[in-house]
Amino acid sequence: MWSYLWGKLRAAAGPVRLRFRSLPFLKTGGGDPAGGGPPVPMERAVVRCIPSEPKLSLWFVVWDGSARHMQRDQTEPLGRALARIATNAVKGHAKAAKKSKKARAEAGPAGEPVPAAPLAVRLFSRDGEAVAEDVPNAEAWQDGAVLQIGEVKYQVERNPPSVTELQLPRSLLAGFPVCPKIRTEFGAPQHCLFRWYREQAGGGGGEPSPGGAVWMEIPASERVFTPTNAHIGLRLKLHCTPGNSQQRYGLPREVESSGPVEAGPGACTFDSRHLYTKKVSGEGLIRTVSYNVLADIYAQTEHSRTVLYPYCAPYALELDYRQNLLKKELAGYSADLICLQEVDKSVFFDSLTPALDAFGLEGLFRIKEKQHEGLATFYRRDKFSLLSEHDIAFNEALLSDPLQKELRDKLALYPLAQEKVLQRSSVLQVSVLQSTNDPSRKICIANTHLYWHPKGGNIRLIQIAIALSHIRHVTCDLYPGIPIIFCGDFNSTPSTGMYSFINCGNIAEDHEDWFSNGDEERCNMLLTHPFKLRSACGEPAYTNYVGGFHGCLDYIFIDKNALEVEQVIPLPSHEEVTTHQALPSVSHPSDHIALICDLKWK
Repeated sequence: MWSYLWGKLRAAAGPVRLRFRSLPFLKTGGGDPAGGGPPVPMERAVVRCIPSEPKLSLWFVVWDGSARHMQRDQTEPLGRALARIATNAVKGHAKAAKKSKKARAEAGPAGEPVPAAPLAVRLFSRDGEAVAEDVPNAEAWQDGAVLQIGEVKYQVERNPPSVTELQLPRSLLAGFPVCPKIRTEFGAPQHCLFRWYREQAGGGGGEPSPGGAVWMEIPASERVFTPTNAHIGLRLKLHCTPGNSQQRYGLPREVESSGPVEAGPGACTFDSRHLYTKKVSGEGLIRTVSYNVLADIYAQTEHSRTVLYPYCAPYALELDYRQNLLKKELAGYSADLICLQEVDKSVFFDSLTPALDAFGLEGLFRIKEKQHEGLATFYRRDKFSLLSEHDIAFNEALLSDPLQKELRDKLALYPLAQEKVLQRSSVLQVSVLQSTNDPSRKICIANTHLYWHPKGGNIRLIQIAIALSHIRHVTCDLYPGIPIIFCGDFNSTPSTGMYSFINCGNIAEDHEDWFSNGDEERCNMLLTHPFKLRSACGEPAYTNYVGGFHGCLDYIFIDKNALEVEQVIPLPSHEEVTTHQALPSVSHPSDHIALICDLKWK
């Protein structure tokens, strides 16, 4: 990994190497560390040394502008490392001699010869004392030390912040935020410095890159940049200097977009909703979002394109396009809690996490068994901290969890229904959060996506019974008395047994949903739960709108004893939803509609 990383760092550092000394945050050293002298700027020798790893890495640039990357055993005596550096330095001089042979010939006798003899290589501590050659590498290469190779001095930077990954989304739309994926070591994205560039149309002026493109700096220094119509047809470039909370900065790295900015779709279904959510909710409020975002593995099938969503333009079903819309939509809600369903694993890690992290949200992911999609819960870092996670798979819990013994014994009388539950991959994501402003306030956030089949009402009743039993254990046994917010796509309309069970606290053994898939698969039983729950957003006419169906399937259930609803953000109008016949569309990324409400502690 590190040889790849240093190569990338070198690529980023190469075009801007001559500017390092002009940047105010880069360190400069003094004169001769052994004998004083006027201060002179120094190059950088970057050392990565992790106690748990056997080797350390050393990176520096030699006279010909090429980078040297070395890996040495941490326990090796310093003298051996310095000897190796001397050998590398001589090779650098030899290459420089070959390259400049013609120039020296033209310069005549006054041309400076490139020395071929071994160079003196020494390492000095911060106080100017020479480091003994028998000192182990791990102890010798300290931050602030000075490496001297001949007459050239390098200031040692041990474990400075570094960028280990930097990517721009493949699809860029005017009016939609560009959220780069950034991974750092010894730093954090929120402490990095950012400079954005646009490609210069026609190639005139600006700063040339090794690839030949000419770049003009954009007056933007934030991690997230939203291109305008003026950028349509132009590529973007991001220059990132990694930093940490101590205002220490490492080597910069750059990335160029693979394609140009394209025109956006115009008005979207969520634009009017953003008018209600411009600011983060105030103290004591919890803005909560529940949203089935339509997994790419379901959107990109022949059945989806020809049967489920034939009215949707093919390009609007593409993942990159839908992710642009989704990231803008979610960012604009300024939410404190976001519970998502049908989240592709790659979408969570490569798209949503870096995007929402830039807006102050931390993400948790639970994948379904033997699937590529699952559940995601995001929470606002400055409002909540994570205490614990208690995720389960319904089938595994039913098989072996002692909490489910009573249900397991009841269901054993109905082997066909039992087998159906065990075949399902549905999961429950449970997170316990603590308020950062008032640590006495803790809350249980549950998120799920129940079985989808229209005749699966009996299976959904079993799944929700498992879920509520598990949540009861978390909120009564582990964290007694903490309130609940239970979000999800429950695949149940308000007329179903599942919805009645959650709201009323019980379900009769003769309810019609026990027979939802015929008499052979029936599983009559009386079920109860101890919670007082209600749907915070009521019973909308629909939260899912496709060509062949529309209905309310999604809910945010809240603990009536501890929470109340401050406001519900209105859903898009029917006209907005049906502008392109149904969902998804060029202006809406999913076949579901997000539920949003502001909740208040009682």
